[in-house]
Amino acid sequence: MHYHGDLRVAVFFSYTDFTMTPQDDKDVPPGFERLKRGGPYMASLGDLHSRRDGSKIVIAMRMTDSHTNMRGIVHGGMLASLADSSLGLGLTMSCEGRHSFVTVNLSTDFIGAGRPGDWVEAHVNIGRIGARVAFADCELLVKGKRILRASGVFAVMKALTAAQLDAGY
Repeated sequence: MHYHGDLRVAVFFSYTDFTMTPQDDKDVPPGFERLKRGGPYMASLGDLHSRRDGSKIVIAMRMTDSHTNMRGIVHGGMLASLADSSLGLGLTMSCEGRHSFVTVNLSTDFIGAGRPGDWVEAHVNIGRIGARVAFADCELLVKGKRILRASGVFAVMKALTAAQLDAGY
């Protein structure tokens, strides 16, 4: 596994604008909580969930039939969207919301396939957050098997407003 430096996302959910709620859905693995962030686009695709895994953050969601392509596997665009959103959320969480981030470049390598019913986890690693740009990478895993790796460059932006946070961004 390749990391940009030694910094991994250390998440402290005392930052109250990242609302997490206990999940009572029996299809969600233990330790995951609903993450009410990601904006309207991601909300339209399904519920995001999050858990801390040591010093790392894992963002995940259950794939459904609506996420598939004509071959019956999860569409690559869906996986790229999950990776992109997870990287941005991980960056924002790592700085406790002092900044938000906009994707400048996203590189993806598709290594395997996801299927309806799969619980897809994005394991996020933070490379560096500078004054103007930030770097992060992640792997999407299904049952511990890597199906995608992604790396991104992000523009560092002002923190989200209270209204944006209330709306689930």
